[in-house]
Amino acid sequence: MSPLQALPAVDRAEAEAALARLGARSVECALGDFTSLARGKRVAHDDFLALGGCKLPSVVLGLTLTAGEPDAVFGPMLPTSYCDMHLVPDLATLAPRPGRAGEVTVLCEPTGRWWSAHHGREIDASELSPRAALRRVVAAFEAEGLQALVAPELELFLLHREEAGGKAALTSARAKPGAMAREAACEAFSLERAGHFEAYFDELFAACEALAIPLSGHAHESALSQFEVNFRPGAPLAQADAVFRFKRVAREIAARHGFLASFAAKPFLDQPGTGMHWHFSVQRRGGDWPHLFAHPSGDSSNELGHFIAGLQAHTPAAMAFFAPYDMAYDRIALSDASPSHASWGAEDRSLAFRIPTSGPSARRVENRLPGGDANPYLTVAATLGLGLAGLRAAQAPHPGADDAHALPRTLPAALDALEASATLRELFGAPLVDAYVAIKRHEHAERSALADPRHEWDLTHLIELA
Repeated sequence: MSPLQALPAVDRAEAEAALARLGARSVECALGDFTSLARGKRVAHDDFLALGGCKLPSVVLGLTLTAGEPDAVFGPMLPTSYCDMHLVPDLATLAPRPGRAGEVTVLCEPTGRWWSAHHGREIDASELSPRAALRRVVAAFEAEGLQALVAPELELFLLHREEAGGKAALTSARAKPGAMAREAACEAFSLERAGHFEAYFDELFAACEALAIPLSGHAHESALSQFEVNFRPGAPLAQADAVFRFKRVAREIAARHGFLASFAAKPFLDQPGTGMHWHFSVQRRGGDWPHLFAHPSGDSSNELGHFIAGLQAHTPAAMAFFAPYDMAYDRIALSDASPSHASWGAEDRSLAFRIPTSGPSARRVENRLPGGDANPYLTVAATLGLGLAGLRAAQAPHPGADDAHALPRTLPAALDALEASATLRELFGAPLVDAYVAIKRHEHAERSALADPRHEWDLTHLIELA
């Protein structure tokens, strides 16, 4: 793909006007790394304008989920001096911070250059940005005269964690501290149980409205204390931004209500896991019939098959993005509508790539592989980028249910496939792939060294941070 164009520098007059419209006295500059956590800092109004964003140490781009600093990253890929980088804000994402008078929040991308001994050249911080990687894929679609619409469905658990016998134990959440009612067995699609959490969801939906997160509804899902939220369709970058912000605000509001909102992939081994399912459609720019995946008659197009074939060819490597932690492979191994092969077809939720029943103008592919712990930017970039590779190759898809299309069953196997993938290196750039693989291997080694990894790592860290 062509080199990434960095976000343009902030126009001071435009930024000043935008802050004035929102009555901002301070600005929260938020950066997305390989996790789903927002990192950054809050700065005063005048400092934000003077700097056109803010400064942040480059160390944040190499941290593991538990703030580890892998030797394979620091020194070979990132400077051990922790030099500053510049966070460039995307003013289109500027929004009031819910519940914080006079404070606004804005999504940023990093820039700043240093020498990478591992790559034998100078790299820019933007090459390690998942958001920038997605912008690059969107630009590739535009260069082909195409655009995509995406719509996520995101599951989450509402939980209480307590210590039992020196180990973390999970139970369903109480709607408020001290409440007697607690879900004892899965109450799938229960309006009554969802009603117990109305105060939480009312506050959550209000916060999402302030942040322009396009939620369309929610329901109790098919696991103990699990819920699903649905999003209206939108442009890929805006939707990834929305999911990134949603996960944070869902966790923050849950903490205020006295329980945990968790996107961990498999909190309970005997219950269904947490999915982050994405629906993708592609449109041509111009022409009498813009919808790429179907003909006006209602028949699916060859292009739909080509898009799926691209996903099938490279999904084993992309699983490192769709399932980024060891716990995520429990969701696949203990499958309950969680696909284990790069299969595809219509109206079957056990498939990796499902074609929902729809009219020709709404024909789409649902990627059911990502878990709730996946990074939304990397997930959308991988799905669209591999689909575009399939459109260019114009190959037919395979049923995908045989051993040749089996997906990796462990995180190390997925990381090996990602590291060896020329297609994903071209799509994301070698610096991002190499740093991601090194960080994830460090996390896996840290977890594997524990006597009881599931309790000492997964239930201690992933429940709150996935």
